[in-house]
Amino acid sequence: MAGNIRVGIIHCDLHSVYYGALIEDHDPLKLRSPRPPDYPKKTEWETGAGHFYHYTFYDDARRITVETVDGFEIVKCWDPDPERAGIFSEVFHDKPAVCDTLEQVSDDVDLVFIGDCCGNGSAHLEWARPGLEKGVATFVDKPFAYTVADVKQILEVADANNAPVMSLSILRSLPDATLFAQRMPEIGGAQYGTVFGGFTDIAGVIHTVSLNQHIFGAGVERVKRVSNGQQTLIHLDYGERSDRPRYGVTINCMIPLPHCALYASAYGSRGRIHSPHFDDYVFPFGAAENVKKIKQMVTTREVPVPRDEMIECVAVAEASRHSEHLNEAVAVADVIAGELAELPADAG
Repeated sequence: MAGNIRVGIIHCDLHSVYYGALIEDHDPLKLRSPRPPDYPKKTEWETGAGHFYHYTFYDDARRITVETVDGFEIVKCWDPDPERAGIFSEVFHDKPAVCDTLEQVSDDVDLVFIGDCCGNGSAHLEWARPGLEKGVATFVDKPFAYTVADVKQILEVADANNAPVMSLSILRSLPDATLFAQRMPEIGGAQYGTVFGGFTDIAGVIHTVSLNQHIFGAGVERVKRVSNGQQTLIHLDYGERSDRPRYGVTINCMIPLPHCALYASAYGSRGRIHSPHFDDYVFPFGAAENVKKIKQMVTTREVPVPRDEMIECVAVAEASRHSEHLNEAVAVADVIAGELAELPADAG
């Protein structure tokens, strides 16, 4: 591919800023204060959150902490709130064009990037479709979609138009989590694991499921979710697989920790190990790894992540909602096959 990868951004939220700051020249001070201090709060990044964790050198607010990735150029952006898209554009030196419609974002670009920090993914099929129908490589922030049915539709549109599409949580690529995963031989292999942190909404659950995939591996067979009003636990069962934790992994996902921190622990025949903080201070490094994968996808037109793992993330989250509604363990395969009755609108 000659020249930079031309990027169209859909949804100008915190994650679009997170990634945008790593691939495009911008004004760090404007990123820190895109709105006047007394302006009513709109989103987290508009109050400086996007700058706070990328620029942690206390003596220089213009020196970025995390590595950037070259070869990109943000040329367009769109948001349901046009004013927010305009503020987003102003952060970058080349001032991406603010599109009037969703469909315009995917015209004359090499990549559509759908950012979504806190959403449930229910709009992702609608947001992804125009670009995929044009054959444009597309990155869909987590969750891939709210339901497996929507994930399948996204993949069908992508396949029909030879458009590579990828969805990844930052936690799936976090270097600190990679280092922790490599420590399993110290305990003779993980027999049981825990992931501590996150929230019960799908945006939080996908992060914890992705972190679980990163550390303990994919291939979850059954999901059991238990809530008591004070706490929510999600147990992931790998069945009889000898290469996965024999007693599964429990996600403790109703813990509001500072800087969105998560922790993991692994237990084996020779002891136990506990992870360091996985939090906002290291998340940008995971975003940078995702950007490298995105660049590989665009240049090779091949997705460097197993499709089954992308589907599994959403399937586990959906299985947990079914489990809470049915009060029993739910097979991930049944969710993927669409064999369960539709959940009530207020479930999960």
